[in-house]
Amino acid sequence: MRILIFFAIIIHSSCFFGQGEDKTIVTPEKINYKTELVVPELSIPWGMTWLPDGSMLITEIKGKLIHFKDGKKTEISNCPEVVARGQGGFLDVELHPQYQKNGWIYFTYSSPDGEEKGSNTALMRAKLKDGALVDKQILYKGSPNTTRGHHFGSRIVFDDAGYVYFTIGDRGEHFVNPQDLTKDGGKVYRLKDDGTIPEDNPFYNTPNAKKAIYSYGHRNQQGMIIHPETRQIWTHEHGPQGGDEINIIAKGKNYGWPTITYGINYDNSIITEKKEMEGMEQPLYYYIPSIAPSGMAFINSNKYPGWKGNLLIGSLRFQYLERLEIKNGKVAYREKLLTDMGRVRNVKMGPDGYIYAGIENKGIIKIIPVQ
Repeated sequence: MRILIFFAIIIHSSCFFGQGEDKTIVTPEKINYKTELVVPELSIPWGMTWLPDGSMLITEIKGKLIHFKDGKKTEISNCPEVVARGQGGFLDVELHPQYQKNGWIYFTYSSPDGEEKGSNTALMRAKLKDGALVDKQILYKGSPNTTRGHHFGSRIVFDDAGYVYFTIGDRGEHFVNPQDLTKDGGKVYRLKDDGTIPEDNPFYNTPNAKKAIYSYGHRNQQGMIIHPETRQIWTHEHGPQGGDEINIIAKGKNYGWPTITYGINYDNSIITEKKEMEGMEQPLYYYIPSIAPSGMAFINSNKYPGWKGNLLIGSLRFQYLERLEIKNGKVAYREKLLTDMGRVRNVKMGPDGYIYAGIENKGIIKIIPVQ
C-alpha cells in the first residue's frame, strides 16, 4: 500500500464577526500526519460502511456496490437499477444497528421506478448472501420522477430508538418542493426500520402532507451524522453560490430554503433579500464562499490528540477535508486537511478509530497521526 506524508496548516478564525465570513489567519503551527491508500482505483466512492468482519461496503455512483475484503474488491450482484445521471446514482449505504442479528443493509439511490420518466431518490433495504443482494425492499421512493440531474441528496443515519433518517434534495425544483409539505424533495425523512411511518412524525396528521417528512426547507443535503454526545441529528447542505449550511435538525422545523438564504444565484442574481424570518431556523454555520460540502463525521476516537468531538466535512469545490472545532454552539476553529488530494466525497470514522475519506478518482484513504 502507498503511504503519503502530509503537513496540514491550521487555519482558524481569530475572531468571528459573523458566521460564514472569511475572516481567517494562518498560523505557522503544523500538524504532522500521514495517509494510507486503503482502497485504490475508485471513481466516485459516495458511501461506505464496515461489516462486522472488518470488510467494507462501498457505493460507486455509477451503480456499483463494492465489497472490499483482504485487499480485494468484489462487485456485489443483483443491485437495484440505478439512473446514474448528473448528481444521481448509487448513493449512501448504512448497516442496521442490529445488523449482526437481522442482516439488513440500507441504501439510497436514484431510482427509475414510477410512471414518469427520469428518477428520484429511493431508500431500499436488502441482505447480502453469497455475493448478491437478496430480499430487496423499497422502503420509500420520492415522487414524481424528473429527468433533472440535480440534488438527489442523500445520506442515511439511524437514531438510538432505531428510526432511520434519510435525505432527498430539492431535485432542482427549489421554488416548488422544499416549502411544500405535500411534495417530496428538500426534506429530511424519518421511518421505522421496516419502512412504515411513525405516527408521531410531525406532519403525520397534516392533510395531504408527506407523512414521512421530519424537517423541510432544505436544498441538497449530502452530509448527515448523529452527534456522539447530544445524539442530535446534524446535517450540512449545498447552498447556491454561497450559503452552504450546517444545521442541527429538529422535529418539524423549517430550514428556510429558498425563502431565506445566505447565497445568491450562479448568475449573481438575487434569490431573496431575506436571510432570516420568524418560524425558520438559522444554520449553526454557513459558508461564503461555498465549499460544496460532502460527507460528515464527528471524531469519536482518542487516536487524534485534541481532535475528539471535532466535526469533519469534505469540500468538493476546494478539494480538502475540513476539521471544525465547535465551542458554545459556534464554529471556533477551522483546519484544512488532505489539501490537493482531490474532491473529498465522503468521510467516516472506521471501527478501528481512524478517519477514512473517499477521494474521487483515487479511492479510500486513512488518516494516521504521526507521533
